Amino acid sequence: MRHEKTIPDLFADMIEHLSTLFRKEVQLAKTEAHEKMQQAGRAVVFIALGGAIALAALIVLLFAITAFLVESGLSNELSLLVVGGVALLIGVIAIWKGTNDLKATNLKPQRTVDQLRADVRTAKEQV
Repeated sequence: MRHEKTIPDLFADMIEHLSTLFRKEVQLAKTEAHEKMQQAGRAVVFIALGGAIALAALIVLLFAITAFLVESGLSNELSLLVVGGVALLIGVIAIWKGTNDLKATNLKPQRTVDQLRADVRTAKEQV
């Protein structure tokens, strides 16, 4: 005699399988997120190291430009003032640009928001 499952049994099995699938997907997402965070951490170390070396090189370069201006006939004080002023101006412009790029309106995921609004409209139309 063959045992056939009832509809409630099949429904319960489906719910159990979906629940298991969901738990496994969540675990996979957690594992992948952890791996990506480790990768990002290593990348930050290299960025910091590169930034420190680049800063040292920039300081040497600025002194070399100052020395060149002194050799070209400018006084030491005026050469330092010119090089320092230009470096300050470039730094201020970079800071201004960076702070503007970090404003909340620039960071809002606009395409996602638009898509969600469209999804809501579509769902309302279906009801």
